Amino acid sequence: MIVEYIRYRITERQRAEFEEAYRRAAVLLGQAEQCVDYELARCTEDSGSYILRIHWTSAEDHLEGFRRGEHFAAFFAEIKAYVESIEEMRHYEVTDVVGRGGAVPTLYEWAGGARAFERLFDRFYERVAEDDLLAPVFAGMDPHHAEHVAAWLGEVFGGPARYSSERGGHRHMASRHVGRGLTEEQRRRWVALLMDTVQEVGLPDDPEFRAVFAYYLEWGTRMALIYSGPNPPPLPESPMPRWDWGITPPYRG
Repeated sequence: MIVEYIRYRITERQRAEFEEAYRRAAVLLGQAEQCVDYELARCTEDSGSYILRIHWTSAEDHLEGFRRGEHFAAFFAEIKAYVESIEEMRHYEVTDVVGRGGAVPTLYEWAGGARAFERLFDRFYERVAEDDLLAPVFAGMDPHHAEHVAAWLGEVFGGPARYSSERGGHRHMASRHVGRGLTEEQRRRWVALLMDTVQEVGLPDDPEFRAVFAYYLEWGTRMALIYSGPNPPPLPESPMPRWDWGITPPYRG
């Protein structure tokens, strides 16, 4: 994953129009599969200084995919009046110096991080293979499937954007269910078996964590059911779902 930073110097009379232009342009970023997330920040000490941060799946995806793709022309049309106000525009690689302060931990951290999710789904798919109702659904499963699902849920719960950068984000996950013809009985069995596995592998058992976990499973499996049905909706262009402790809505992007 690559982070692009664009630093702007905007005059006082342009600031309201500039922010409004990026509100419109952000709609196009939200539809671009190469974009992981974005944020426009205004300096508190110098209100004419702005920084736009965009996470791209890769520099190549940005320069070749997005800029030559279907959304760029409309995106550029919204912000082209401010190109001359750019003071710096560069791509940066994220280093391993990363962490959090003393704020409330993410669900990902509370659960135990990557190893906890990998342990959960490794064991879960072992149990799936022994389940009469679910085993046929996952016959011929990719040997890395458990790893991919662990990366998905880890990102949804506030962890690294691995699924977005390596697999394609929300749209890709939805696409994996199209044409599957899942049933409500299979959905309920999947949820029940996963919750049993959560208990088996020892993920946190506090009511707050388990409640949010169950809430996500209901939402996620019902979405899977919709996309697997005979008349699925268009694949989503929305950012990855983000689940928190229930203080804020699951979608924050």
